[in-house]
Amino acid sequence: MTKKPQTSKEAAEKVVKNIRRKTRQTYSAEEKIRIVLAGLRGEESISVLCRREGIAESLYYSWSKEFLEAGKRRLSGNTARQATSPEVKDLRSESLALKECVADLTLENRLLKKSMTGAGG
Repeated sequence: MTKKPQTSKEAAEKVVKNIRRKTRQTYSAEEKIRIVLAGLRGEESISVLCRREGIAESLYYSWSKEFLEAGKRRLSGNTARQATSPEVKDLRSESLALKECVADLTLENRLLKKSMTGAGG
């Protein structure tokens, strides 16, 4: 099967789509919370808020749903949360350091036991 050649319009749309994908804004947790709380206050309509923030209404509603579900879990006593990437890295390096410490102490303990049994025998 042969592909039909792209028209210049299709090629241009593809380039624009790639640019939009690469320049898409990412929002921090604090920014998402600020936007959701602004919507919950009800001082302005959700459509106006979304237009001002440059987000789709569907994105606002998904953030709002996540925010409210997280609050519900927290209030019901389910306080477990996922570890962040830096926390995982810190815990892994701490675990490695502790394992090395245990290995050193185990080796030292074995050497001391051998010297005690050798001197006493």
